[in-house]
Amino acid sequence: MQIFLGDLIDRYGYDFTGYSEASIRRRIERFLAMERIQDIQVLRSLVLTDAGYFSHLVEEMTVNVTEMLRDPVFYKVLREEIIPVLATYPFIRIWHAGCSTGEEVYSMAILLKEEGILQKSRLYATDINPGVIEKARNGIFPAGPMKKYSENYIQSGGKNDFSSYYTANYNLVKFDEQLTEKMIFATHNLVVDSSFNEFQLILCRNTLIYFDKNLQSRVLELFDRSLELLGFLALGTKETLRFSSIESKFRMTVPGQKIWRKVK
Repeated sequence: MQIFLGDLIDRYGYDFTGYSEASIRRRIERFLAMERIQDIQVLRSLVLTDAGYFSHLVEEMTVNVTEMLRDPVFYKVLREEIIPVLATYPFIRIWHAGCSTGEEVYSMAILLKEEGILQKSRLYATDINPGVIEKARNGIFPAGPMKKYSENYIQSGGKNDFSSYYTANYNLVKFDEQLTEKMIFATHNLVVDSSFNEFQLILCRNTLIYFDKNLQSRVLELFDRSLELLGFLALGTKETLRFSSIESKFRMTVPGQKIWRKVK
């Protein structure tokens, strides 16, 4: 396994060695079964000789489960506690790191629009997987989950009819371009790429759980460098700053929510 991961670094510059070993092994075994490949040596040969096949592997290995307004209480806290602070800034930069297919980016844009500050905001959405970035950029999603998303929206304090933000066409919906025009999508590898801006809010929810402790530390230090003083960092429910190298520079803002503010 380690030889294979080392090959991916040498050939393509993608470093998966800091991912949780159990997680990466499970994903590769799933890919082998899905592709009906006999063993990892056959996969190694395919990947190293075909860049297109490598892209296919990355897409399958990095897909994360996501949904709009996932954890409505979190978004209610954003709406009531964090966005009013952001509203005091003349211009707002928000980074969704590991954005997957973009559902959470669109969720944020809706909140900002309803609070009257979308026009002075820029939402940067990045992921290692170029395939999901393209899906996010298009703003087209399956119609099936919209009922669930509408329920999340109501619970998060939504002020309008959730369906007013998209147009339905058979089994797909397309979200309003007024939301997407404030978004910038790009591929970004949290493992090897550097900071590219200074943000007032960074969200990276349920991505660090796939990394080992050393890689988690490197990514958190990247977020620290990318966040301006008094900016906010939001992580997933099973992720924390405790025992990290940046813990002393942050304080938790709302009890029970994984949102910290950079205080030094």
